[in-house]
Amino acid sequence: MNRSGTGSSSTDGYKGSIDQTRKRFEESFAAGDFYDRQIKDFSHLERILKFIEIRDGMRILDLVCGRGYLSFPIAVDHPGCEVIGLDIVSEALSVNRRRAREEKIVNLSFVSYDGMDFPFASCTFDWILSRYALHHFPDIDRSMEEIRRCLKERGRLFISDPCPNDCDGERFVDDYMRLKKDGHIRFYTKNEWTLLCSRHRLHFIKGFENTILFPGKKDASVGWEEVLGKHDMSLIESYGLTETETELYITERVNNLVFGKE
Repeated sequence: MNRSGTGSSSTDGYKGSIDQTRKRFEESFAAGDFYDRQIKDFSHLERILKFIEIRDGMRILDLVCGRGYLSFPIAVDHPGCEVIGLDIVSEALSVNRRRAREEKIVNLSFVSYDGMDFPFASCTFDWILSRYALHHFPDIDRSMEEIRRCLKERGRLFISDPCPNDCDGERFVDDYMRLKKDGHIRFYTKNEWTLLCSRHRLHFIKGFENTILFPGKKDASVGWEEVLGKHDMSLIESYGLTETETELYITERVNNLVFGKE
């Protein structure tokens, strides 16, 4: 899997953010049930699987695959395709590899990377998929360059990622998400994704919206009271903030967008 990128030195300016993300997700994966509560939504998964239009013979990259939430069902449903999960969390990849062996899923593999440079040759994939991950990428333009490079001609990019509410010019949601200290950078609106992708000659094809009820542990969200006090309450209420003795919940809109390589 050779590539023609700029090499590991391109990660130097973002190493702290990438390492923070890796550490917190190692902890989240170890916590098990709480992580699963954040990402599992079977109706959303079913909608994605119907939306992305996969055909036999395709090569598919699950970018920041985590526990293989997309990778496993795609590989099982499409045995004629090659599916690769890419992530920075080595332990999660080891667990995924073991599961793939146990379930005898031969068209599925998992690869680790440095968080910046994709370890693949140019024009490798028909689809690159990313769910609930791109808001962690510290140099989004660099990552979009890598996505475009690794897509085949007429290849497709699928992005599923939360977005700020229309009234959230203050970006309360980004302040709130940074409380997790997991390397959150920012959420993007649909218009921002469209402009960003167009800079890298990826054109919008289609999309849909859904929502996610996002839980956060108070003891892992140091400073949450200050964040709430910093923003207008009507704005905060637009996210349906709910507080329990140990947790906070907000409801976030999610963009699900397909872009094509020109």
